Amino acid sequence: MANFSKSTVPRFSAEVYQNEYLPEGGREVNAIVTVTATGGGTSGGRPLAGAAEGPYAAPGAPDAAVVVMVDCSGSMEYPPAKMRGAREATAAAIDTLRDGVAFAVVAGTHQAAEVYPGGGRLAQASPATRGQAKEALRRLRSGGGTAIGTWLRLADRLLTSSDAAIRHGILLTDGRNEHESPEDLRAVLDACAGRFTCDARGVGTDWKVAEVTGIASALLGSADIVADPAGLAADFTRMMETAMGKEVADVGLRVWTPQGAEIQFVKQVAPTVEDLTGRRTDAGPRAGVYPTGSWGDESRDYHLCVRVPDAGVGREMLAARVALVLPVPGGEAPRTLAQGLVRAVWTSDMAASTQINPQVAHYTGQAELARAIQQGLDARKSGDADGATARLGRAVQLASASGNADTAKLLAKVVDVVDAATGTVRLKAKVAEADEMTLETRSTKTVRVKK
Repeated sequence: MANFSKSTVPRFSAEVYQNEYLPEGGREVNAIVTVTATGGGTSGGRPLAGAAEGPYAAPGAPDAAVVVMVDCSGSMEYPPAKMRGAREATAAAIDTLRDGVAFAVVAGTHQAAEVYPGGGRLAQASPATRGQAKEALRRLRSGGGTAIGTWLRLADRLLTSSDAAIRHGILLTDGRNEHESPEDLRAVLDACAGRFTCDARGVGTDWKVAEVTGIASALLGSADIVADPAGLAADFTRMMETAMGKEVADVGLRVWTPQGAEIQFVKQVAPTVEDLTGRRTDAGPRAGVYPTGSWGDESRDYHLCVRVPDAGVGREMLAARVALVLPVPGGEAPRTLAQGLVRAVWTSDMAASTQINPQVAHYTGQAELARAIQQGLDARKSGDADGATARLGRAVQLASASGNADTAKLLAKVVDVVDAATGTVRLKAKVAEADEMTLETRSTKTVRVKK
């Protein structure tokens, strides 16, 4: 079992990077907000100093709860290594659980079944329960279809039965969600959003990238491909280690704007691109909160774009106030963990107003990179060779310019790179399905700007 010690929860800081100068008539303000949580260790969701008692730290309650959802549909037996790898991976994840963490294992087919502990409840991790759970995994058998919404509904019931602050799911599938409609799955995701986070993995190459990434996106988790079942155990261990390192749940990014200003978008841009604009919930006059999920010791970047009223040369205004907030039980005002200010200053100095902030330029390019990859792969699948060449060439150019070496390597498995600097490429005649799916799944991963 991994050794996790308990310590303090993280402290948050927020840094704003922008060029605040606008030309006469300019109205669009862009800023990158870097949020960093440090010094938390692995206290697993205990309240911040001074926070009220409540769902964040019920006395005697587990500090985290995790449900592992394992695909047990009939296709998991072909080849047999998939089912064997899933059992081994789930066992490895169970071994990584910290003592006292509440957990359960769910078998997913066209319906969901509790594998351990059963009875609609969660077990508390200990040497004894970890052993019992791993013994129960031996009874997993494949058969039936795939209805992922039923797995998530059961996970939600189990997780919300716990007072744990950190509620997390790990979901593994090897096939397409063929036994429920896309609308049914979307309804379940909408119902589960904000109730727990979830990492999703596709094993092999018979699953649908959009489904797996859609689950992770809706539930603020990570998505990835594990093409070879032999890699599942290591991946599950890393996922569980990350889950065990989470300290604070339900952190929101609160953005206030002045009268006349409008939010154009709010996006997470590192470590992955995730558009949060449509997830806003109102939080008082001219303010909204965007969900960021659970945090441990980590740093993330957010791109904020605000349209402000033109104030005229020589004037300045506060374009936005950005804060990290934590809900407080009992209807009290949320606690502010960190905040930063976004400014707008109008000037006639063209040199000042036309300079693009390096952070903003970098992440604008990373977002374009993700779009270019997706558009290029879509064109390739539809038989549009010219469109695919143009978009994937642009992706190669952007990856090279930004130093995104991992994405550049994935692109090189789909196209032959003639000149990375100009984006000159040729489509490969044959591409392994796993390589194409890996590029699509990881297209939103970004690199931090070099400071």
